[in-house]
Amino acid sequence: MISILFWILISLGSATAAMMFGALYGSAVLIGIYTALTVMAQIFASKLVLFGPWSMPAGLVVYGICFLITDVLSEFYSKEEALKAVACGFIGSILLVLGIQIVIAWPAPEFWQNQEAFVTVLGSTWRIVIASLTAYLFSQTCDVHMFHFIRSKTNGKYLWLRNNVATMTSQFIDTAIFSTVAFLGVLPKEVIIGMIIGQYIIKVIVALLDTPFLYIMKFWFEKNSERSNHIV
Repeated sequence: MISILFWILISLGSATAAMMFGALYGSAVLIGIYTALTVMAQIFASKLVLFGPWSMPAGLVVYGICFLITDVLSEFYSKEEALKAVACGFIGSILLVLGIQIVIAWPAPEFWQNQEAFVTVLGSTWRIVIASLTAYLFSQTCDVHMFHFIRSKTNGKYLWLRNNVATMTSQFIDTAIFSTVAFLGVLPKEVIIGMIIGQYIIKVIVALLDTPFLYIMKFWFEKNSERSNHIV
């Protein structure tokens, strides 16, 4: 468990460093990082990993970092920039799915014997694809709108509150929609409920761990704003 938490922190730290560098060139780079992580999460989801007693898709941590980036875009740029990121991630995911299907259907030379392995790793049923895209669109959009709703109600105070409430709420929506759409009628209801609970607990842990990194970005933005004002 300790080693897993360590890797989550390393992932959050790496993403934060990338955002700090990318922000020097504007929100467009952060949107690009967000889109890349969204696509990575879709690919990584084909592998299951252990988190304590729970099994989860390997892309879950990377996907959780996407919520941190939309919070950064929401807090330090605008609601519109955060929604742009959500749209770009959605388009990128669709292009990934279509690209994989095209590559799978493309005939391979006879000496290449890895077609089945390729399909096993990257191929997904259309039900899983629809579940994933639906959950993504609803949860990420909810995260942005809820973040700004809480921000307006608290007059811009309590960054930790809007970060955690918006992320945890939208993560539950994501988990519930995906598990229900993907597996209802395929797996017993009690199994689906167990999947939702286990994956949501993990997502809550990631959400709690990302809060200090959001404050690191806040400190970074404030310092760079002060430096710019001093130069002017």
